[in-house]
Formats: sequence, C-alpha cells, structure tokens
Amino acid sequence: MIETSPAAAPLPSSSTIIGPDGLARPHWASVDPMLRDYYDTEWGVPVREEHALFERISLEAFQSGLSWAIILRKRPGFRAAFADFDPDRVAAFDENDVARLLQDEKIVRNRLKVRATITNAQATVALREHGGLVDFVWSFQPDETPEPRTQADVPTRSEASVALSIALKKIGFVFVGPTTMFALMEAIGIIDTHLVDSHRRGSSGVWSRAE
Repeated sequence: MIETSPAAAPLPSSSTIIGPDGLARPHWASVDPMLRDYYDTEWGVPVREEHALFERISLEAFQSGLSWAIILRKRPGFRAAFADFDPDRVAAFDENDVARLLQDEKIVRNRLKVRATITNAQATVALREHGGLVDFVWSFQPDETPEPRTQADVPTRSEASVALSIALKKIGFVFVGPTTMFALMEAIGIIDTHLVDSHRRGSSGVWSRAE
C-alpha cells in the first residue's frame, strides 16, 4: 500500500481548509481533533533526540499499510509496551517479550513489525559508536524541500528518502523503505511538506516559508 500523508488514505486534490479558528490546514488535519492537534503541535517539528527519533521510526514502521490515525490513537499503548521506546531496554527484549507483545491489544500485533522494532533498537544502540542515530538520519537532509500547493502535489518518496532507506538497511535497520522514510522525514522536519498556504508552513525553522 502506498503511503501518502499521515492519514494514509485517498485525499481530495484540494488546497487547505480554513477551520473555525481561522487557520488553514490540509484536509487530513481538518476533521479529527486528534489529527488536528498532532498537525498543529507535532508533525513537521524537528526531532533531534535519539529516544524520540527511535520512537518515530518505530511508529512509522507500524503504520505501514495502516492509517496514521490508528497508530496515533494507540501511541500510549505502544509506549507502555515498548518501555517508552528506550532503545537500550527494547534492544534487550527476548522471545518472552515478543510473545507478550503479540498478546497486547493496545498495540498493532504484527510479529514482523514487533521484531523489527527490537532489531532497530539494537541497530540504534550500535550506531552510537559512529555518531548516533540523530546525526545519521539528519545527514540526509536535502538541499531543497517540496512546495506543495495541494495534497496531490505532495510526493511519497524522494532521492533523499531512497538514499536514507538504503543506508539504514546497510547498518541493520529493517522496515525502513523509501516511502516510510519519506513519511519520517516529513514528520521530523527534515523536509517541509506543509501546503504552501497552511498556517504551519515554515514553522519548523528548518525551511523558510515559501513566497
């Protein structure tokens, strides 16, 4: 399934929608209060701390093939199940933990994704000897960011996301395909795919607002 925005569902090729508060947002962030709050306060905000970045990579992997709303609603359960996404603790999970997680209704119970989270925690810990996860991921920031005027203008992958995917796989990460990594880059502010007329465009401080 091809991912588009965090809503991961076909969206109208429209520009932003003006909410009751007078602020312009894309369609996917204009209806559900949870997604609206996520969009206004978190999506696209730079993440430069290992713990938080590991959580985002993990949740993006679980989101693959599903809607982001499902993952976001289950995030408290994911945090409880995966030791608040502490890489050191998750890296030490064993088969008993896998069995426990596959019985936990508060998360997405997918064996491959559960194992991938443990594998990626181990890779995150190992990467500390080579500069760490944050510097590694942010080194793939491109020279330019998209300037979409409608949701249809937002790409689902890029040369940078392909390169990041390949590089992460080489050092032991899994479930980090180019589309998933593009979604990660959007979510953590490496690129800015807020629609040009959105009230959040340029808010990360990484990219200036499009003229």
